[in-house]
Amino acid sequence: MPYNRILTIQDISCVGQCSLTVALPILSACGQETAVLPSSVLSTHTAGFTGYTFRDLTDDMPAIEAHWKKEGITFDAVYTGYLGSDKQIEYVKSIVNTCLKPGAPFIVDPAMADNGQLYPGFDDAFAATMATLAFSGDIILPNLTEACLITGYEYRETYDRAYIDGLLDALVERGAKTIVLTGISYREGYTGVVVYDEGKYSYYEHEHLEPGSHGTGDVYSATFVGALMNGHTTADAARIAADYTVRCIKATVGDKDHWYGPKFELELPWLIKNL
Repeated sequence: MPYNRILTIQDISCVGQCSLTVALPILSACGQETAVLPSSVLSTHTAGFTGYTFRDLTDDMPAIEAHWKKEGITFDAVYTGYLGSDKQIEYVKSIVNTCLKPGAPFIVDPAMADNGQLYPGFDDAFAATMATLAFSGDIILPNLTEACLITGYEYRETYDRAYIDGLLDALVERGAKTIVLTGISYREGYTGVVVYDEGKYSYYEHEHLEPGSHGTGDVYSATFVGALMNGHTTADAARIAADYTVRCIKATVGDKDHWYGPKFELELPWLIKNL
């Protein structure tokens, strides 16, 4: 098993099983050294909680980069999640240029929207800046809404394979190298992942579960990165991440007191076994 140092850059929601509180344990369970750069700290995530605290850490990012550069610290992969501002995106670009080893993968989850809507606090200008980050990456992990926003492609709630093929073409035309497009459903009761890698398309279908859970996208992205950095192909990493995320949702459904995030910890033994 390869042992890599991976840097993940996203927020910390102290309670809520999302963002760095998901990425750090999952990547560590995948046997990878995991370095973190928190973009902000929140007492909880913002979906369903009220009165949460928020501390912006944007201004700390350049000093952290400078220290890493001074110490000669570099990374075998960089993976980004939720970023809160245009300024943070520009700092991430600088960190990638400074600290990512030559030829190492830069993986972007453009976490900013779902179900046809931007997350609160984001606007079209932010989406345009996020697009510049996404298309500078080696691998992008958008959902349908995010893929439409970074390409200008028309968003549709109902679609067919021809529509998704057109969206993938738009992503490639804008500069996407490898694409993992999540949440794509061609029939009722199922959803899946479309992968574009080295000029080839593939689709992995899996069970669609309701209700969903805040944080499952973060679970998926972290698991994908962990599997990829363990030597799995892009398609196999996408499959492992999908299967693990479904198991995490199943482990959570039915517990009305645990509405705020997926019980991903319970399924870590399965993930470790299946890497």
